[in-house]
Amino acid sequence: SDQVLPACRFAAASKTARTDWSSFTKGYFLNRDTLVGVLLLVDASVPTQQIDLDCANWLGRNNVGLTFVFTKCDKVKKGKGGRPDENIKVFLENIGSLYPRPPPWIMTSSTTGLGRDGLLLHMSQLRNYWDNEAT
Repeated sequence: SDQVLPACRFAAASKTARTDWSSFTKGYFLNRDTLVGVLLLVDASVPTQQIDLDCANWLGRNNVGLTFVFTKCDKVKKGKGGRPDENIKVFLENIGSLYPRPPPWIMTSSTTGLGRDGLLLHMSQLRNYWDNEAT
């Protein structure tokens, strides 16, 4: 479907490439009449990352529908990683200062299958919403 934007990985890209992708994605999000929402993947196995907060803030300011998909919820990294449930709690506390009501969120793990059915149902509901609005 042309309504799906491929996943973009900013962390491993150069600053120039991140800027180019940022311009592309912002234009895409603002100019797609058929866009019904964005799934923002957030790595729950690491502490809150500023880039995730910045993305969520920008999407909210521009009234783009958003769902947080917390990934790697089964992984507990030693050292500074922390526990996924603690990282998610801190992330949502930070989001609370950006949104009067937090966007929906789903915990997932590709290893255990956690959240798979919920994520598929959520995407189906978004699609049904769009289909009903378009008719």
